[in-house]
Amino acid sequence: MKISGLSTPALVLDVNILKANAEAMEQVLAGTTLKLRPHYKSHKCAALAKWQVKNGAVGMTCAKLSEAEDLCEIGIEDILIANQIVDPVKIRRAADLAGNCHLTVCVDSAENVQAFSAAAKAAGNIVHCFVEFEIGMQRCGVSAKEDVLALAKHIIASDNLEFAGIQAYAGHISHVEDRQEREAMTAANYEKLRELLSYLKENGVEVKTVSGGSTGTAQIKAMEGLYTEIQAGSYLFMDAVYRNLNLPFQNALFLLSTVVSQKDDLTVLDAGVKTCGVDQGMPVPCQGTVREIVASEEHFQLHGYSEKKTVGDRMLLIPGHCCSTVNLHDKIYLVDGDTVIDRIAVTARGVGR
Repeated sequence: MKISGLSTPALVLDVNILKANAEAMEQVLAGTTLKLRPHYKSHKCAALAKWQVKNGAVGMTCAKLSEAEDLCEIGIEDILIANQIVDPVKIRRAADLAGNCHLTVCVDSAENVQAFSAAAKAAGNIVHCFVEFEIGMQRCGVSAKEDVLALAKHIIASDNLEFAGIQAYAGHISHVEDRQEREAMTAANYEKLRELLSYLKENGVEVKTVSGGSTGTAQIKAMEGLYTEIQAGSYLFMDAVYRNLNLPFQNALFLLSTVVSQKDDLTVLDAGVKTCGVDQGMPVPCQGTVREIVASEEHFQLHGYSEKKTVGDRMLLIPGHCCSTVNLHDKIYLVDGDTVIDRIAVTARGVGR
């Protein structure tokens, strides 16, 4: 089947670029101690998660408990939930899940540690815990080294819990376009992290794992050698925002759309915010330039598009944000050139609990 035969809007994935991106990440990490723990939220596809682990990933990162359950069901043995779980029902579910995989969660309060310890003891399982270090994102985590130490010791002293290390995720740096600015911001964070690790060691707490990082900082973290694993996700697909960072990865994911109206300098497509995430920016046409894109639920209006199009023509768009775009689709079509060779299910679509 040719791409032209697909009903639009449709997500298409170039398998050759996908493989090249995976190889590019291997090259970034080659010769370093940094291990890849890809983020499931970027593609939400069981088939791709299994492929990543088969090809060297140490495990998977995910954002939600329900994503972790999806990963466990397909046989992923090492799973990190890179966010806090505080609901008592979810804590019990996580403790049960830990009996079927090596499960790590992030904590930033003594109350959460206590709750996980009680649930894990009741389930008869071991839950591994990262203490989340707030390194500038102003989201979750504790920022004082004394508080990190107290939490680490609390975990070590708790039944059915194991202290697994530190999560220090600086997502606010990921999309900084200027490479020197990204490096400077990362270097400043490294000083905080080095000070923390030294303090913990001096006080009898050895940290074996430091987890964090993203596609935008993978090269920098590989060179520095302080982190032990990176949670990059978008590197496989890429998107319009990451394309501006001059990274060693290429756009592999595209939204196929159809021109439904053409008037003067206005080109209207059958894809809108219900099929393409715009939370980090508008999509970009693969060919030509556009003066402005206006988005509505079912349409993108391209004003001043440089390419001549007629009603019925197909167009490929690079999504502004791959992660939120994937979450809007049930399936992704795999393509080789202009030929559809397979399709994969977005198994964790809408899984946000």
